[in-house]
Amino acid sequence: MAQQTNIAAQTAFGEAVVAGDLDEIVAADSTDHDPAPGQTPGPGGYKTMFGELRTAFPDLDIRVEHLVATDDELAFAYVISGTHLGPLMGRPATGRKASYRGMQISRFDSDGKLVERWGSSDELGMLRQLGLVEV
Repeated sequence: MAQQTNIAAQTAFGEAVVAGDLDEIVAADSTDHDPAPGQTPGPGGYKTMFGELRTAFPDLDIRVEHLVATDDELAFAYVISGTHLGPLMGRPATGRKASYRGMQISRFDSDGKLVERWGSSDELGMLRQLGLVEV
């Protein structure tokens, strides 16, 4: 895929995450090399993972700060932010705001569907901001 096509696919994936409509943007056999605890493969796993995040942070915002694209993959740095107003990892809402960074590498197929993902985000930093773990 061309670089611009990869960028468009990543933009569509980001929009699908916020909207919760991942069935059309994630390949059925997609592999997440860094899955969340209990995350199942394919679109269902992404829907569950990001659904919990959207429930916990109804004002969820994901902002890409840096993006590098090749014909095959893209890598990007992002910031996730929101107000903790719903349950998260079995813990009740705190009402606190959190903002934390992450990085991801994505590979899309020729139909623009996510087929592989590697990623890492500062979840410990997020939990600290919310007061859910000791500093």
